[in-house]
Amino acid sequence: MIRFTSLGSGSEGNALLIEAGGPRGTRLMIDCGLPMRHALARIEARGVDPSGLDAILVTHEHGDHIGGVMALARKTGATVYLTRGTHAALHTRSAEASNGVTLRLIDSHEAFELGSVEIRPFPVPHDAREPVQYVIALGDLSLGVLTDLGMLTAHVERSLQDCDGLVLEFNHDPELLAKSSYPDSLKQRIAGRYGHLCNRDAAGFLAGLNLDRLQHVVAAHLSQSNNSPELVLQAVREALGDVPACFYLATQQDGFDWLTIQPAQA
Repeated sequence: MIRFTSLGSGSEGNALLIEAGGPRGTRLMIDCGLPMRHALARIEARGVDPSGLDAILVTHEHGDHIGGVMALARKTGATVYLTRGTHAALHTRSAEASNGVTLRLIDSHEAFELGSVEIRPFPVPHDAREPVQYVIALGDLSLGVLTDLGMLTAHVERSLQDCDGLVLEFNHDPELLAKSSYPDSLKQRIAGRYGHLCNRDAAGFLAGLNLDRLQHVVAAHLSQSNNSPELVLQAVREALGDVPACFYLATQQDGFDWLTIQPAQA
């Protein structure tokens, strides 16, 4: 069994909490862009003791993903896993950022074991030093996480085939973004090859997956200015013909509550 919950999802801070193999299995987070006290409160609100956190996997060095990681790791004793590029970017800003924290540098193409699970990082096109996303696997079950990328690549698509659960970026609606009050440079960054995934591209990717296997799909990292739940659902309907019953939306304030991936019934 794998269960997962978001503590918050969006440009103001992202954090995904995952338990694999039950309460005595492996407990980890992907990113923490929330202030430590907020992260601790939200972990406890999910019924989890933060001191049992084994690891924090970092996707990249942007503040809405890494802002609270080191403080939370110091508080809980969790080991922080990050690529060499992310580590270099972090220490360019502050050499003291990771003082008192146990770090493990990872290869963006190489899977590794963490307690009862296998972690499969994969590189993504985003405007960061060496960004990655992850698949978390427990036996035959797997959870894919894909946010913060400007475009889909063949490698990204291969990495997420046959997942049982998926957290997928639906960042913006292209028309809303084009009409927004954002500076042109920011619009170009968001919509560019190293920016963020739009609703249309995310829904198109979803349409190419094995939906019969997917137990849960969560739309994540929605822009509060250039997107809406209604536009996300519209894009999914256009790509799939209907919105699957397993489709959920994450919010900035509440993330989403626990979802559980179970082994298939024999």
